Amino acid sequence: MAIFLLSVIFLRLGYIQVIWGKKLQARASEQWQRDLPIKAYRGDICDTNGNLLATTKTGYSVYVRPQSVEDPERVANELSAILQTDYQTVYDKITKRGISEVTIQRQITSDVAEKIRECQLEGIYLASEGLRSYVYGDFLSQVLGFVSSDGVGQTGIEAYYDKYLQGINGLLLTETDLVGDELDGGSTTYIPAVNGMTVTLTIDSVIQTIVENVLELAMYQQSPQGARCIVTDVTTGEILAMASKPSVDLNDLPRDDLEYLMKYSKNTLLTDVYEPGSTFKVLTASACLEEFRQGNPRAFSADHIFGNSSGIRIVDGSKISCWTKHANGKHSNQNLSDALNNSCNPIFTDIALSLGKDTMYEYLEKFGYGNVTGIDFAGEQAGILVPRASVTNGDLARIGFGQTIAVTALQLCMATGAAVNGGLLMRPYLVKQISDPTTGQVVKRFSPTVVNRAISEETSKQIAKMLQRVVDEGGGKNAKIDGYQVGGKTGTAQKFVNGALATGKYVSSFVGFFPASDPKYLVLMIVDEPQGQSYGSIVAAPYAGLVFREIINYKNIPPCE
Repeated sequence: MAIFLLSVIFLRLGYIQVIWGKKLQARASEQWQRDLPIKAYRGDICDTNGNLLATTKTGYSVYVRPQSVEDPERVANELSAILQTDYQTVYDKITKRGISEVTIQRQITSDVAEKIRECQLEGIYLASEGLRSYVYGDFLSQVLGFVSSDGVGQTGIEAYYDKYLQGINGLLLTETDLVGDELDGGSTTYIPAVNGMTVTLTIDSVIQTIVENVLELAMYQQSPQGARCIVTDVTTGEILAMASKPSVDLNDLPRDDLEYLMKYSKNTLLTDVYEPGSTFKVLTASACLEEFRQGNPRAFSADHIFGNSSGIRIVDGSKISCWTKHANGKHSNQNLSDALNNSCNPIFTDIALSLGKDTMYEYLEKFGYGNVTGIDFAGEQAGILVPRASVTNGDLARIGFGQTIAVTALQLCMATGAAVNGGLLMRPYLVKQISDPTTGQVVKRFSPTVVNRAISEETSKQIAKMLQRVVDEGGGKNAKIDGYQVGGKTGTAQKFVNGALATGKYVSSFVGFFPASDPKYLVLMIVDEPQGQSYGSIVAAPYAGLVFREIINYKNIPPCE
């Protein structure tokens, strides 16, 4: 029996040492040690060329160990004066019992920290931590996003890639007695922090600067509610620039006005939807030509001449009109290229009705409408489509020229890119790579992804050529650049407010690309509620042309031979 009892005791001791050992040791350590966190520095965010956009400067957090404060009134008085905060709030924290450390304030600057050190306040400690800083303030605001006061990503790239950017915190462990006072001669253990990764964007800060300057010009000249722009590389899906105005200064966020903050820090280019208007006719034209190529008897060839030049269609008892009255035979005897050039609504109504809702909805899906693009950014919307089973002829007729459908600006960019880049719908992306800042080693790399083939390469070439004519001769001529092949399509759509069409409120847009013979750069320019003229050809196209010209200068692109 004695041998059995001894065996049980030894087994129990062995179990405690092996199984419970680390846990018990940790509990004992908690009894005799107090720790101050060493905050990891948040990783940098750079543009595609390595230019710094967001970084972390040295800041400090102020802690108090209440057990170590002998004169709380004096400490609270001096500390509240330095921190420019309420005396009673500081005093309450200093006199709080039963807690080893209490945070008084976070993210103070080095200058403020030095003033605290000079006062030599008992029980007050400083721990270094990162202070997020944005190199250009009000620049790329809605894409970069911002962090909370605790340094956690809240919006934008900061939020989406937070797990890579935030790093791993360290600790400073100090031996204390049971009431939290430091032991004389006690040891101190330092566990270093591991700083966050470097995130490199696809954004080119030069092109971004061009876009932001052009948007500011549009805001000044057109006095709109807002102006937005995206620049993409249609061959890869990379986002080269993305901006909206008004915006916010990331170094001076209006955190006391959450409504304003959320309104102007939101990336509406992928979170908000709008009726695209005539820019959507690119899809209808693409579907028409591709179906004809595949032998669909209900499709029309590029040379087909559309009749009924009255400029009016009656569908399900509802009147659909062109933007012009077709007086004196205007817009008569048009083929598809003419219809795009003149942006003639009735022709695209005829095409959509002839193809039918099943075929049209197949192309909506092929071009990415009704689904998110899959961009590496939170909050993207899928747009709004009338359910296929519920579509009436009247709905279908209007979808053909960009009404009765709501899309995001990003969806329109990627769909237009697919129409002209050889027919491939690409997945857009904002981050090129993530790397270790210490070694420079790339830990995650992102590359172009083809979502699906929307149309054939042959059809894509036809569409690009037709859209070049729109800029050379038609509504897009204000984006024309002598010596360069630019293609594009204008759009003007009446806004919906509270579920109804708003009188006198329009969204003016232009989507364009170059070189038209071998597309690479695509620009979508949107001007929301411009004052005075509302046509995209007048309001949006000139600003897209400015962006094209500056990209040409920046990249030293020679004119066409």
